[in-house]
Amino acid sequence: MISSELSFQVLRTMGMEPTGEQAHAIDTFAEFAADSDAHAVMVLTGAAGTGKTTIASAIVRTMVRLQQRVMLLAPTGRAAKVFALNSGHAAFTIHRKIYRQKAFTGDMSGFNLNANLFRDTLFVVDEASMVANEGMGEANFGSGRLLDDLVQFVYGGENCRLLLVGDRAQLPPVGEEESPALQPDYLAGYGLKPYCADLNEVLRQSQLSGILYNATVVRNMITHDEATALPKIRFTGFADIVMVPGGELIEQLNSSYSEVGVDETIVITRSNKRANIYNQGIRGSVLGREEEICSGDMLMVVRNNYYWAEKEKVPLEFIANGDRVRVQRARRIREVYGLRFADVMLSFPDYEGVELTATVILDSLTSEAPALTREQNDALFNGVLADYEDIPLKHDRMEKVRSDVHYNALQVKYAYAVTCHKAQGGQWEHVYVDQGYMTDDMLTPDYIHWLYTAFTRASSKLFLVNWPSTQTDM
Repeated sequence: MISSELSFQVLRTMGMEPTGEQAHAIDTFAEFAADSDAHAVMVLTGAAGTGKTTIASAIVRTMVRLQQRVMLLAPTGRAAKVFALNSGHAAFTIHRKIYRQKAFTGDMSGFNLNANLFRDTLFVVDEASMVANEGMGEANFGSGRLLDDLVQFVYGGENCRLLLVGDRAQLPPVGEEESPALQPDYLAGYGLKPYCADLNEVLRQSQLSGILYNATVVRNMITHDEATALPKIRFTGFADIVMVPGGELIEQLNSSYSEVGVDETIVITRSNKRANIYNQGIRGSVLGREEEICSGDMLMVVRNNYYWAEKEKVPLEFIANGDRVRVQRARRIREVYGLRFADVMLSFPDYEGVELTATVILDSLTSEAPALTREQNDALFNGVLADYEDIPLKHDRMEKVRSDVHYNALQVKYAYAVTCHKAQGGQWEHVYVDQGYMTDDMLTPDYIHWLYTAFTRASSKLFLVNWPSTQTDM
């Protein structure tokens, strides 16, 4: 199909008059799709409220309608669920599509890069700002460099190519100053031919939203190098952005849980320690939960787990760090190997219909560390291994460890409040942001990226907790 015809088809699917930037982005996509160069790649970037999601969804719907093969990917389960809802097409996490599990060789399982058996397929990756290539500690996945592996996988297929969609103003991956997947020069380093489109014009209807108005103000501090003072947030004239004094927080959270549900309400904080305080306060003062783990509790997995999905025969390759689960029932709380465990029936709200029963570690629920420490993990491994010391062959001992429910227990935390990195890629109806104490000398580019990312997690209403008057533009 020639590029002008494809542009027309995408515009037809979009069903509205595009802005100049949007029209250019659609034309750029059409040229990219029509390019005979097998190493063409496209980067579609844009701020919240510029129509980036609308264009990406129109592209996907058009390709499906024209019977072209597409595969939708995202870095997390929550992001994949949002992408699927927006595009009307199934979406998957990157890890679950490009890796396959390899043999258990010691105290950690791992994954090799899969062979790409797709052909003539457009791979569309949403929330590509989260695709890391350094510093993620994912050596048990392929090369340990996710972007390298993604590019190798996609372009290893027959006539397959990649469309990366994201927002450069969001938090870059941990350990990186910029998001490599959204940098054309970085992609050119793979021998790829980049096509680029960037959306900056906030749509008129978006300017009526206090969330998007203020997110744009914050984002401009990043893109225009204006981060010389803490941003002032405007509340007046907007119904979707609310200041919440600490004394009213319990009542307001109660209202959100009643109005949109626990699953569509999240508190975003700047540290695991602060999230831990919120989680315990919410469970005790808002939800009235006295037991350590209760039916209905929302938890977040904080370490990749490869055991339970296989054992329980559910349609997941593994349970990922960042996946959210809901407790259906908990039983058999016990202490072994210096840790406390429980057997818990779980459902996965971001993977429709998936339920399983797994052993979880309770100690990680209230720990201020992101997950169990290396010392705790080593002690658990050595304790389990010692239980099988009577087995003469090392291979057989390792197989016993590999299938031990305590060694494979899920590490989880409460998921009512999370850090911004854990929330990134997802959207919630009601988002509460607690930035903590801030002064002008604490102003950094990281803080501005953090604030912008936190603001744009909210789809309906944004609540700013204990927001200082010095940062208010009424």
